[in-house]
Amino acid sequence: MRLVAELHLHTVASGHGYSTINEYVRAAKKKGIKMIAITDHGPALPGGPHLSYFGYLYILPKIEEDVQILVGVEANILDTKGSLDLPERYLERLDIVLAGFHPPCYEDRGVVENTKAMINVIKNPLVDIIVHPGNPAFPIDIKDVVAAAKEYGCLLEINNTSLSGGARKGSRSNCFAIAKALAEEKMLLAAGSDAHYVDRMGCFDDVIKLFKETGISEEQVLNTSTDKVMGYLKSRGKLRRFQQ
Repeated sequence: MRLVAELHLHTVASGHGYSTINEYVRAAKKKGIKMIAITDHGPALPGGPHLSYFGYLYILPKIEEDVQILVGVEANILDTKGSLDLPERYLERLDIVLAGFHPPCYEDRGVVENTKAMINVIKNPLVDIIVHPGNPAFPIDIKDVVAAAKEYGCLLEINNTSLSGGARKGSRSNCFAIAKALAEEKMLLAAGSDAHYVDRMGCFDDVIKLFKETGISEEQVLNTSTDKVMGYLKSRGKLRRFQQ
């Protein structure tokens, strides 16, 4: 399985990212990655960029060095109502919106409340992908979350950094259960490297291994085709920047 779209990247703007957009573009061209999404953390995370950063992302080129560039955010979930740290008027202008739990923006409230929070975010039509839902620091009811994702058409991510041990240690069993449930439901899902430095971009080895173990087919993985990514986002009313 070959993944040609990298949909979860952090630049120096995230405060704890260590590469620039141009560095990611050049590395993507070398690695044969056809599309990248710039998804810096939302402003509620310490070190995250100001709202104005997201407001001006539209000026980025749509393609550079033969690499398509999507502009987005990894928004922070703030409460059980599913509130995010970026207002709707900003979310609407982005090509892609990821969302997930991050301390100290959201602290663990137990399975029932965590599940409620995640499902309320899934219901938000402006959110396209829930990132690292297998994080054991925020336990959820996987069955209920997968059912909500199926109902509302929001994708769940399998995160390579979670599997590699670089962050969110102990995630693998939860990621396995999520992937297995998605395989059984034949649902579309996303893969993400969650790179914070350019050498990690396009690293999907652990994700692909998990896909093989759980029976995830190539057709189920959004990142296997740039056309698939564009089609999914257009179906959700995104990519206005590409229509200008």
